[in-house]
Amino acid sequence: MALYKTLQSGEWSVQALMTTFQLDVQTDVDRVSHHEVPSSLMKAQAESLGLRLDEIYLPDLPEREEYEGIMRKALNLWSDYGIRNAIFGDIFLEDLRKHREDNLSMAGWAAHFPLWKQDTWSLAREFIGLGFKAIVVSVDGEKLGPDYCGRSYDESFLSDLPEGVDPCGEHGEFHTFVYDGPMFQKPVLFRPLETKTRNYQWEGKSQDFHYLVLEAN
Repeated sequence: MALYKTLQSGEWSVQALMTTFQLDVQTDVDRVSHHEVPSSLMKAQAESLGLRLDEIYLPDLPEREEYEGIMRKALNLWSDYGIRNAIFGDIFLEDLRKHREDNLSMAGWAAHFPLWKQDTWSLAREFIGLGFKAIVVSVDGEKLGPDYCGRSYDESFLSDLPEGVDPCGEHGEFHTFVYDGPMFQKPVLFRPLETKTRNYQWEGKSQDFHYLVLEAN
């Protein structure tokens, strides 16, 4: 939705998408952390959108300083081309916005948030009404059960969300993979496999995420 609204506004010329990947040591597949979507599908998504994908590869569980160093190096490459603006889909998390703005400012960049402070129920229904197609690929095990993985992001999914779960997953309750919609030249073909659980640990916390294993079709 952030990309869609940015392109609709006509205010920006979007040059590339930027995504970080980590290697799954068990399967030897590069995937998006927490989302668990393999890099092959993210590349296919970018191709269908007609945009370049800037792939940033991170070590498994990088330290904060290491992560910020890798990201700063990636931004500096775009700075050499005169690009110093990044667009995010964040909606209402003030601390996350400040974190992005502070880190980007150190690299001489500015952050932009086209969905900021919009009602998440309205955004969710607008997304569906526009014809975007998405599948739920991972869920926070403390908020949702594994049976939510693999469900289509539609009105039925929204109506089944427990109280307190944001319809856009703004608190990280769930993540989706968008495979078709108004901006896509063609649907991204994929095959859902099994549902698994992965444990993430950081800052003394332990958190289970249930996720759907996907592969390009």
